[in-house]
Amino acid sequence: MNNRVRGLLDSLLKFDTTSRESNLDLIDFIQKYLSSFGIETQLFHDQTGAKANLFARIGPAGNGGVMLSGHTDVVPVDGQRWAYPAFALTEHQGRYYGRGTADMKGFLACVLAAVPGFIAQPLRMPLYLAFSYDEEVGCLGVRSLVEHLKASAERPAMCIVGEPTGMQPVYGHKGKLAMRCHVKGHACHSAYAPLGVNAIAYAAKLVNKLSELGEALSEQQDSRFDPSFSTLQVGTLCGGTALNIVPQDCQFDFEIRHLPDSQVDSVVSELQQYAEEKLLPEMKLRAQDCDISFQPLSGYPGLLTDPLSDFAQWLAQWCGSDAFSTVAFGTEGGLFDEAGVATLVCGPGSMEQGHKPDEFVSIEQLESCIFMLDNLCAWMRA
Repeated sequence: MNNRVRGLLDSLLKFDTTSRESNLDLIDFIQKYLSSFGIETQLFHDQTGAKANLFARIGPAGNGGVMLSGHTDVVPVDGQRWAYPAFALTEHQGRYYGRGTADMKGFLACVLAAVPGFIAQPLRMPLYLAFSYDEEVGCLGVRSLVEHLKASAERPAMCIVGEPTGMQPVYGHKGKLAMRCHVKGHACHSAYAPLGVNAIAYAAKLVNKLSELGEALSEQQDSRFDPSFSTLQVGTLCGGTALNIVPQDCQFDFEIRHLPDSQVDSVVSELQQYAEEKLLPEMKLRAQDCDISFQPLSGYPGLLTDPLSDFAQWLAQWCGSDAFSTVAFGTEGGLFDEAGVATLVCGPGSMEQGHKPDEFVSIEQLESCIFMLDNLCAWMRA
């Protein structure tokens, strides 16, 4: 195994970059590492200044080229029982254990380890590195970097997002829309329940409406995806304070994981119309201060790249596999694709290990990733 990869992965794992934490220490480490090779970097901070995206270019300036993209944040380990230290590298039986080894610091370590090889070659086109924050909470952080790409005269033509796919090329995934609904009713003593407006009861009617809308979504099928249709589910619901009080407030969160070409705005519009035209008039008959509001939480577009494109065929050659597929999880790829950068997903490890206790990536997978990057470097050589 490439000792440089192991050393870099060991360093990256030591940074607790859970999405609720800052990623600046890790970004500073990467920035200094790239600077040691004479590579300049750009940072795009969030509003608090506690997080940042990193963007860098290797090789000549100009339009076109390839971008390697990965996120720096990881999911929490709270409530998980680990046999190995979560924020350290443990090697055991051909695997590297630690939070983020698969999702997706293993890919970041491979990219950084490959930098000297790209530096050593005169490249005929630019290679870009794009490392983002807050991917795990809805692909939130990368958006400032995407806006930079949209406005830039020098934009990569192709992007490989290194999410864990077992080093199999992926051309598509669903999009996601997450929303919160807050129902404000009118509280009173439960002995006089008809005088109040039960927020939980009206939230339940909205949840039932969502079930109907979800059934309608399932009628549009695309066999390239599993499940083969857009899905809708309510993930959390909370409300009320005591059994003998008619609840004044109830809140629930729901998400739609939709096919790339599916229009989900109409689903939200229909739910809002039902709330405004059917439920609110009933509620306000008893209390004028009742309300139903909706708040977007997060969302990202789906991805659907032509697996017969030149880019897809090149990636198949670089990674040694033409077994193209789709994945159930989302990535930042749809956002890059919307910005005009053709995007595919391919990276070491499996999401079967991601987000779980004792997360790991096999050394063999990292070696396959280095193989892909070496082939990419040879293809980009002037």
